[in-house]
Amino acid sequence: MQEQIVFEDNHLLVINKKAGQLVQGDKTGDLSLLDLLKVFIKKRDQKPGNVFLGLVHRIDRPTSGLVIYAKTSKALSRLTQMVKNREIKKTYWAVVPKVEIPKSQRLIHYLQKNEKTNKSTVFPKVTEGAKEAILHYEIIKTLDNFQLLEVDLETGRHHQIRAQLSKIGVPIKGDLKYGSPRSNPDGGIHLHARRLQFIHPVTLEKLTITAPVPQNDSVWKACED
Repeated sequence: MQEQIVFEDNHLLVINKKAGQLVQGDKTGDLSLLDLLKVFIKKRDQKPGNVFLGLVHRIDRPTSGLVIYAKTSKALSRLTQMVKNREIKKTYWAVVPKVEIPKSQRLIHYLQKNEKTNKSTVFPKVTEGAKEAILHYEIIKTLDNFQLLEVDLETGRHHQIRAQLSKIGVPIKGDLKYGSPRSNPDGGIHLHARRLQFIHPVTLEKLTITAPVPQNDSVWKACED
């Protein structure tokens, strides 16, 4: 667990999540990062009682990258409010097919989540039951068969990046649910929560936290080189 911690102080714990890890428990009953971290902190810090750890925001199970946990209730309530107010800037890296798209673009769609299929449908215009989804992407690297997009979210919708990129013809590598032709060997997708920028909820220090890409993947490593 220690190698996954990218930032920690008395109030916050920021983890570089691996693809496939759950951020918190769900109906699968699989062990989540929240459970594992509580056990790890209890043992490392030799805490006699229960460990307080609160999840501030989620990222999808097949996605890798940064997740914030709060170590105090004060930090948790402030960070939760910051998420609601969109005061935490989230930047993602996405590996997509090398096809012709504009170098940078602001995408505005309307997303409707289907609870049964756990998938979002994308509409080009205002649609009843659909929520506005806005992101900005820029191509920052070109590889032999793929290109790397840096994506900044303006809204935080269910499967937003996955659904919107698929809609413009560039599904994320490995994302079968949204149109990628092949899965990745580890079952993950090439979407990585790369950077977080926000004001520390207690110290008021300006934080920029960056997560290295998965090191066991040649495409990711080529992106970071």
